[in-house]
Amino acid sequence: MAGNHQHKENFSSTSSTKEVHVLVIRLSAMGDVAMTIPVLRVLTSTYPNLKVSVLTRDFFEPMFKGIAGVSVYKADINGMHSGVLGLGSLAKELRDIGIDKVADLHNVLRSHVLKSVFYMFGIPVKQIDKGRSQKKALTREDNKIFEQLKSTVQRYADVFEALGYPLDLKQHQFPEKTKLSEKIESLIGKDSEKHLGIAPFAQHESKVYPKDFMEEVLTELSKNPKIKVLLFGGGAEEKKQLEAWAKKFPETLSIAGKLSLAEELALISNLDAMLSMDSGNGHMAAMYGVPVITIWGVTHPYAGFTPFQQPKENSLLPDLKQYPKIPTSVYGNKVPEGYENAIRSISPNSVLEKISEILF
Repeated sequence: MAGNHQHKENFSSTSSTKEVHVLVIRLSAMGDVAMTIPVLRVLTSTYPNLKVSVLTRDFFEPMFKGIAGVSVYKADINGMHSGVLGLGSLAKELRDIGIDKVADLHNVLRSHVLKSVFYMFGIPVKQIDKGRSQKKALTREDNKIFEQLKSTVQRYADVFEALGYPLDLKQHQFPEKTKLSEKIESLIGKDSEKHLGIAPFAQHESKVYPKDFMEEVLTELSKNPKIKVLLFGGGAEEKKQLEAWAKKFPETLSIAGKLSLAEELALISNLDAMLSMDSGNGHMAAMYGVPVITIWGVTHPYAGFTPFQQPKENSLLPDLKQYPKIPTSVYGNKVPEGYENAIRSISPNSVLEKISEILF
């Protein structure tokens, strides 16, 4: 585990009555930020006297709502906190609010700069071990070591153990469903249907279920009066596609652009299931214990990004005999020749069967 080996003080807080203030760094991306939530729930329930500040983007603040002892310190990384000087200023701000220890769950260039300044202030930092060498072995074409790697959530927990706060993630408890506002209820309607979220997009095309296949899924779902489909996504082109599907298929509604993140999270917490690509929406649903079905392209759950506490049977994979190089990358950004359509080996019927199995 990377960290400041020069610091030899006892990191345990049990011998001191002073409130310990821990800074947690995770600036992006949405799914990675969402995976910190169960860890922070266990941290604050196990060590209720800790004060925790999460350094992240303003947009992500609603994710941390309701976790006792946790507040968000907003990083303006494209403005006043940009560049080395801006990060140095940010580190001073954080020192001045009384940070005692730092859990770096990001381990990128920005957090390395912060770590260097914290080191000068005498503030201990522990950083996530991302398992880069294991992931390289998992994704390489030749001599691939095809085995389950440690989950990202457990890697986060390991950072807190290195700081002196061992965690048992089995002790995690999901929160109650968020009460829906009148605005959300008026949008989705008050009915007794099963609410299925579908997030059909991802950052890389290799992880996106083909449009014609998704339309087959939506066609069949729209025939079932017991299911209402709620489509999630962002960005102009995505919204346009989601609205087109909402108009085309009965009992199908696009949520894109109609709610704030806080409202969207409240809605997600009330879903009966979420169908997601290997992307952020699946992790946000998993934060609330919602059953998540994930569709994987050239990535694979073995890299450690399965949504929290979701059974492996909920991960729908391409035909690995036909596409033995999978996973070809951790994030889906490397697609070997001939693997462009690997995701098409996941049939719409298999998706529909899994949805039916979970909802009914």
